[in-house]
Amino acid sequence: MTQDAENKHSDSNAEHSATIKSYRRRFKTYARIPATGRDRDDILAEMKEMRSLEEARWGAGYASGSVYHGGEDHIEFLNEVYAVNSQSNPLHTDLWPSAVKFESEIVSMTANMLGAAQSGAEPGTPEEICGVVSSGGTESILLAMKTYRDYAREKKGITKPEMILPTTAHAAFDKAAQYFGIDMIRIPVGDDFRADVAATEKAITDNTIVIAGSAPQFPHGVIDPIGELSELARARGIGFHTDACLGGFVLPWAEKLGYDVPPFDFRLPGVTSMSADTHKFGYAAKGTSVVLYRGLELRHYQYFTTTEWPGGLYCSPSFAGSRAGALSAVCWAAMVSIGEQGYLDNTRRILEAAAKIRNEVAGIPEFQLFGDSLFVIAFGSRELDIYKIMDAMTERGWSLNGLHKPACLHLCTTLRHAEPGVAERLIEDLKASVVYVKANPSIEGGMAPVYGMANTLPDRGLIADLLRKHMDSWYRLS
Repeated sequence: MTQDAENKHSDSNAEHSATIKSYRRRFKTYARIPATGRDRDDILAEMKEMRSLEEARWGAGYASGSVYHGGEDHIEFLNEVYAVNSQSNPLHTDLWPSAVKFESEIVSMTANMLGAAQSGAEPGTPEEICGVVSSGGTESILLAMKTYRDYAREKKGITKPEMILPTTAHAAFDKAAQYFGIDMIRIPVGDDFRADVAATEKAITDNTIVIAGSAPQFPHGVIDPIGELSELARARGIGFHTDACLGGFVLPWAEKLGYDVPPFDFRLPGVTSMSADTHKFGYAAKGTSVVLYRGLELRHYQYFTTTEWPGGLYCSPSFAGSRAGALSAVCWAAMVSIGEQGYLDNTRRILEAAAKIRNEVAGIPEFQLFGDSLFVIAFGSRELDIYKIMDAMTERGWSLNGLHKPACLHLCTTLRHAEPGVAERLIEDLKASVVYVKANPSIEGGMAPVYGMANTLPDRGLIADLLRKHMDSWYRLS
């Protein structure tokens, strides 16, 4: 079985490498710094050619998630903002007080969108809802988990920390567990893919430092029972983190539009931290997220300070030292230029497109929908290899997410899918893919064998090793 897995990985990796390394046949490869510099216009022309090749897919709505806005005028505006602020570095607040303005206002705007005003914590008090700007959802989650670990170690003397989260929680929590030496206690989800509250309560020990839930979780777009989970945590003096990286800039507007959205934010007294990605449905450029805390004291355990370095006093609020202040400027500009009405209008378009796609997928007899979601459509099949459907869709230009346990695919609906004709093209191609796979059940190749193997192979160490080899291929020139 091991050799079979290796062979399947080798074949699929060769196909994948041919795709991600396709530019080596089209553009010059540099293994060393060139002896003389290239002409700037030539460099820009080459980059624009690459952009046009890539934009043809995501711009036409063929990608799941990935590009959340994509409007040409919006991109041009953000690019202008970046250019104006390209030299900014938030580490040097004396040189760039603009970075302080942008980041403090990003945090405040996000906090107020996520229930700060209704939290009972007054601004300007030690209990206020506060936070920092990070580089993305993964860093936001890492920062929060590191914060709970350090808080619990100092305040409660916990040296063997544990965090409790459902199996559907984002992989960034696994990364936090590995990086920071936190034992991760995974709890099951029900048939509706929501976290099991009773199992969570049973898993709590004296070493539990934080419980987490998602709003919504990535695989099936389902919102965990945040109210019940956070109350478990509050009753026992444990932190609770709502991961709203995906839904933080959708759910508040969906609620205002009249959709049934259960409370998931700081309106719940048990929620002590949150993560929300501004670079997803906040429509900022890639590279920003917000992590929020209930109270200044908790945020202090995130900060880094050192007082004995010969280079002087040093502090940084997140993992990075120097950062691209232009990304924060772009984030701020996106938020204030779109405004509440813009977010409401965009959310309405996305949810209407998602409902249309969901209803059409439900009407394809070979598919079954997983989870009840507003904007993520997850579906599998009892009679077909869903990963072969994924390969067939890839051949038609689509980039859908392949998921495990259960085997399924998903589409995260964005503004790209709300453009005229995109939903119809998706459904047409899904139906054509079903016909093709049914007519060719023994077809080989693509990623289907690897995904199928990864979904069933009990040796997870082998799968992890294959993933490491896969990443190695990213950094090879050929």
